[in-house]
Amino acid sequence: MSRVNLIVAILAGIVQGIVEWLPVSSQGNLALFLTLVGTDPGVAVQLALFMQVGTTLSATMYYCAEIAAAVRAVPGWRPAAAYDGANAIPSYVVVATAMTGLVGIPLYVFAVDLADRLTGGVFIAAIGVLLVLTGALQLVSESVSIGIRDAPTLSDSVLVGAVQGVAILPGISRSGVTTSALLFRSYDPPAAFRLSFLLSIPASLGAAALTIAGAGGLPGIDPVPALAALGVSAVVGYLTIDALMRVVDRVPFWLVCFGLGGLAVVGGGVVTVV
Repeated sequence: MSRVNLIVAILAGIVQGIVEWLPVSSQGNLALFLTLVGTDPGVAVQLALFMQVGTTLSATMYYCAEIAAAVRAVPGWRPAAAYDGANAIPSYVVVATAMTGLVGIPLYVFAVDLADRLTGGVFIAAIGVLLVLTGALQLVSESVSIGIRDAPTLSDSVLVGAVQGVAILPGISRSGVTTSALLFRSYDPPAAFRLSFLLSIPASLGAAALTIAGAGGLPGIDPVPALAALGVSAVVGYLTIDALMRVVDRVPFWLVCFGLGGLAVVGGGVVTVV
């Protein structure tokens, strides 16, 4: 099927609401789920980006205090002190978001075009390969000594924004690559997760707008299922974010990426052969 029905939309919302907070690529796993239930691969990629709006609402509510502090700092922002004190977070978000757009928009066009050309099995296997690569990055980041930094710089903004742009490819974990990049820059893990998810809010809204513009409307989904998917993902995301953020500190998610990626590669090969 090319358009998503209400039941599939609700299930997709549940998947998005849970895996968004884990560095295992919510977009890749959601695109994988939608492809497995019969959605066209190109539509699956677009829907996976669009449905991030629901968990963006969850993140906005969860980090409302940090967002409010950043907004209050805007009137006093000056270029000469862009990364001093309270100015650091607004500068980080703006610069990193701009870099995400510069890197992500061309990759989005490439990803949708490539997905339209691939058969279902090949597409599933391709997502699996990207998940394994994400797992490898997570594994390497764990070997880096933990730092104590918590305030972003211009270099951090450019780097994290660029790697977030790459995460527009399904299978590349946005939270995984951005958090790993911050850990490589010697950030304290809680600060790395906070900065990663703050940056996800404008990025997810931008990706949804790009998807709607590219598809000329809601991508492969009617308004009622779309609202249901967004509503479910927002509620599930808000209810699970605190618990799942605690899990992040305890479970080796590189192993999860390897497992899911390996299953996707094998499953995609089976689908292609059959």
